Amino acid sequence: MSTKFDAVPVESDTTILASFKARMDPYEVLYQKWSFDGILGESIIFAAADVAALNDDELEAFARSSPMVKPETSVTITRREAYAFVNFNFVCADDE
Repeated sequence: MSTKFDAVPVESDTTILASFKARMDPYEVLYQKWSFDGILGESIIFAAADVAALNDDELEAFARSSPMVKPETSVTITRREAYAFVNFNFVCADDE
């Protein structure tokens, strides 16, 4: 796989619990499971250029096609210059 995800930013108060590159055809993605301020969550990260033609609703629908995204979860999307983050499966760490 390419090195396109080597510079994905991580906020200083976020702990990455798992991270791996994968393919969601036709895209190469980075999956992360993380912990932030008592919340556990997961992200599918796309290279922004790869999904520039998709609006947020289309990007969410595409991410939801993955079995990683639970059907009942809420989803947030954050687009930065180089990456688009689709965040999901939020759980309070105390509930785990």
